[in-house]
Amino acid sequence: MKIGFDGKRVTQNFTGLGNYSRYVLKILAEYYPENQYTVFVSKANHNSSYFPEYPSIHFHFPKNQLIKNYWRSAGIVKDLRKEKIELFHGLSNEIPFGLKKAGIPSVVTIHDLIFYRYPKYYPFLDRKIYEFKVRYASEHADKIIAVSEQTKSDLINFFNVDESRIEVIYQNCDPIFMSEVSEQEKTRIRSAYNLPEEFLLNVGTIETRKNSLLIVKALKKLKANIHLVIIGKETLYTQVVKDFISNNNLMSRVHFLKNVSFQDLPGIYQQARIFIYPSEFEGFGIPVVEALSSGVPVIAAKGSCLEEAGGKGSIYVDPNDSDELADQINLVINNTKKRELMIRSGFEHIINFSNQKIADKLFKLYQNLI
Repeated sequence: MKIGFDGKRVTQNFTGLGNYSRYVLKILAEYYPENQYTVFVSKANHNSSYFPEYPSIHFHFPKNQLIKNYWRSAGIVKDLRKEKIELFHGLSNEIPFGLKKAGIPSVVTIHDLIFYRYPKYYPFLDRKIYEFKVRYASEHADKIIAVSEQTKSDLINFFNVDESRIEVIYQNCDPIFMSEVSEQEKTRIRSAYNLPEEFLLNVGTIETRKNSLLIVKALKKLKANIHLVIIGKETLYTQVVKDFISNNNLMSRVHFLKNVSFQDLPGIYQQARIFIYPSEFEGFGIPVVEALSSGVPVIAAKGSCLEEAGGKGSIYVDPNDSDELADQINLVINNTKKRELMIRSGFEHIINFSNQKIADKLFKLYQNLI
């Protein structure tokens, strides 16, 4: 089987959508290596060194670099036909024009409709572009993959997509989070990043929707020996968080880390007392899966898909209630049995995200369309 993929996020994005794109390619190449996976990338300065261990993954670039935007949205179809691609998978909310006319079956992964639910967080023009792309893909793809039941529900309720055309297929986190880090390595990491002895952890872009201010407000109500480590790209919202920290004399207890090595991330997770993710809304919530895989209890926000990512053993709070969050943090920190139960439950829950299971679902979906 020859399957084509939109490679924009594969080579240019190193957070959520890019991680998903690379993850899909890796598990397909690992569990179904007999197929050919061609990644269509508009920028020719990237190459297959992203996947040297997977010979079934190939990269294809446009011959004319001057028209790469047109090529990605429409001109790519000519190359798909030339390469005899049997199915095309748009990995990040969009597909090119003209696939149906060319007789090429297509799948699109829709990650979330946050831009539609929370328009205040997006510039007007960006919002309209996102909506156009998602609506077009939802209407013209032969099958839609939603990364959560929440995203599936949003597609049905907001865009009137026929439920029968949507299949929920989760994603897993990188296997690096499932390996126990040695005590020697933990010591090195603790020293390298000047980590406190006992800390809560939050990972993700520091933006309004992610709601890290709620954790800082809760921290004020906790014992002084409990610290907070926040890892993520800073935005204008970060200053709001830092102003609250300064105004409430919490500077010594909140630690912002940037440019953390991906290889060091599991060692930081595994030293945290609790992972806290109070985001107002997510499409799935991979950091929650990373935390559970690292053996860390999770407290997340109610109201979106985080219950799917975190399972029944995690705790969920109102994303606007810092008192409730503080109470639940104290409960977990002061109750060893509760904490151990949450960790065990987390390990049981992440079986639902096994790479084999997800690869099987993807391949079966492809087979049914060809």
